[in-house]
Order: sequence, then C-alpha cells, then structure tokens
Amino acid sequence: MPNPASHPPMRDALSPPNAPTRRTHRLRRRLVACCFRRLLRSTDEQLCEPDQLPVRGIHRVLVCRPNHRLGNTLLISPLLAEIETLYPGAEIDLVSAGCAARNLFTRRFQVRTVYSLPRKIARHLWATIDLLRQVRSDTYDLAIDACNDSQSGRLLLAIAKARFKLGYPGEQSGRKSAWRDFPCPVHLAHRGVFLLRTAYAGKTEQAWPPLNLRLSDDEKMQAREALKAVLGGPGRSPGKQPVIGMFANATGTKRYPTDWWKQFIDCLQTLRPDICIVDLVAEHGQSQLGNHFASYYTRDLRRLAAVIANMDGFISADCGVMHLAVASGTPTLGLFSTTCSGKYGPYGTNHTAVDTRPLGAADVATIAADWLALRC
Repeated sequence: MPNPASHPPMRDALSPPNAPTRRTHRLRRRLVACCFRRLLRSTDEQLCEPDQLPVRGIHRVLVCRPNHRLGNTLLISPLLAEIETLYPGAEIDLVSAGCAARNLFTRRFQVRTVYSLPRKIARHLWATIDLLRQVRSDTYDLAIDACNDSQSGRLLLAIAKARFKLGYPGEQSGRKSAWRDFPCPVHLAHRGVFLLRTAYAGKTEQAWPPLNLRLSDDEKMQAREALKAVLGGPGRSPGKQPVIGMFANATGTKRYPTDWWKQFIDCLQTLRPDICIVDLVAEHGQSQLGNHFASYYTRDLRRLAAVIANMDGFISADCGVMHLAVASGTPTLGLFSTTCSGKYGPYGTNHTAVDTRPLGAADVATIAADWLALRC
C-alpha cells in the first residue's frame, strides 16, 4: 500500500509538480522585464490615476489574473463582486490560467467569458497566441491588472484595448503617480478591490467583499444529500452532530506530516468527542488521514465547495482548498506554518488563522477546540 504522505500535493490548481526554484523564477522575471521593458513602461504611462474612473459609462470590463493556483484564483472573487456592485450593468471577461477560474466563475451572471491560458505556454504556443488574439480583438471600457508585481498580468494589460487601464505602477516606471501615496493593502484579496475603489470617482463605503462563489440552492441541496450518504445515513447526517471537514494536503513546506495530523486529531477528538470528521481527499485520491474517517473525493471545485458549505466547520493548512472553504461560507480555521497569515489568511468574522510555528499539534488542537466551541 503506498504511503499517502509520499504522494505529490493536490494539483487541481495549486502548484505544478515540478515548480521552478526561486532562483529560476527571478532569472525568468529579469529576462521578461528586459525583453518587454519599453512595453511595460508604456503601459504604466496609461494607468488610470486615483479618482479618475467614471461612475457611469463602464460596460465592458476585462480582469487579468493569469495564475493557475486555486487560492490566487479565488482571491479575485472580491474584485468581481466589487465590479458587480459599482457597475451592475457591466459585463466581465476574465483572463486566468489553468481550469480553476472557468470552473468557479462562469456561472456568475455578469461574467461573459473566462479565457484560460495553458499552464505550459511553451508547449501550447499556438493556442496561447490564439487566445491573446481573442482578447486583443475586443475593446473594453476598463481593463484591470488585478495583482501588483505580476509581469504576466501587466503584459495582458498592455495587449488589451481599453479606455481605462487600472493597475499598480511597476517599479520600472519613472512616472510620478498619485498611487505612490496609497499604501498597498496587505491581504491579496483586498488589493484588486482597493485599486478599483481608489480609482473610482464616486463614493465607496461598504465593507470588504468576502470570498464568495455564489453557490446555488440546487448545488447545496445535491451536496447535502451526498454528504448524508458519506456520513452513513440519518443517524450521522448534518445537523445531528457537528460535521467538520479536514483537508490534510498542501504544497511544499505548507503541508503538515501525517504524524502531526494524527496527534492533532487525537487531541481534538478528546476535547470534542461529539464532532464528526470528514476527510476531504486530495486529487491523488489517497487519504492522508489513514482512512479512519468518512471521506469525500471530487475533482470538481464547485461540487467540493458545495459539500463544504453543508459542514459546520473546516480545518486545513494554508492552501487553495482553504480559500475554497472560505468562499463556500463555512467557518474556516487556517493553519499557517510558513506563509504570512496577514497576506493569505481567511478573513471575515467566522474565519481564523493560527500561526502554528511556535506550537505543538496538541496546542493547535486546543485552539481549534476553543474555536469550534464558538461556532458549533
């Protein structure tokens, strides 16, 4: 029997198995910056300044976020919601990478097209060129580079034809911009929203939009029936006892060892013997919790989110599925061992991030038990 811990991380939209090293990534960025320096500077000169985006007349919007990771894809959902709020009569096109955005966002009423760049552009050069031609063939009222310091996003912004272009000025820009006076928000989910609100000429006083997939009642109902079957019938169905989803996978150093999860769960069950744990299995199909719990497996992201939406709580390390749980609306506890919770953590009144670096598995379980006591 293969050891689950030896399997590669979930690859639905998180990270390719042979991700480049940081050094290779830096060299690649320098090469791109060198080749497209003039184009990038020219695009920076076209960026919309704060308070210059009109309140009316924005009907065709392009959002550029060419990233294949599930978490980064989900973190633009607040920007989509903000566009829908400020420009309720607008139509949105989205350029992403991989298949996550198409699976997650095509059902949104105002989203017209989701363009998906292939992960390996060099291997699919003609398909990539054809997609870029499609983007170039449309004329937009507003094009948004949704993340600062993204060369691919800035190149897409350069390619797009739009009356207004919105993005953070790059480091290579010599232009004196009013954006320099506005500090960039720490959390990635806030940055695109901050860009749009700051450029918008009208008033925006609402709270930060949450991550939200806008799951339909039908999706949730079908998932509720599936979860009942997973739990083994009406005696253990949702509502009879707290159902807690756990996802034990993550990429690289963010993933906790199997032994850590065993200690964590043993302690948590001692503190909360009433909870029912559901093991959400990663794409490789092998349980990382030892097949000791009811489990659910799917490669359909909306289906997975709908199942999580029927749970009372969700616990995982920092990963794309953690953000998927937040977007489902289920209270989520994110465990952070290497990354910055202020930048990537689940935000909102029902969600919490825990820095586990100074803590043992039992200490984290105690925190989780206290957190669950406030919610179920």
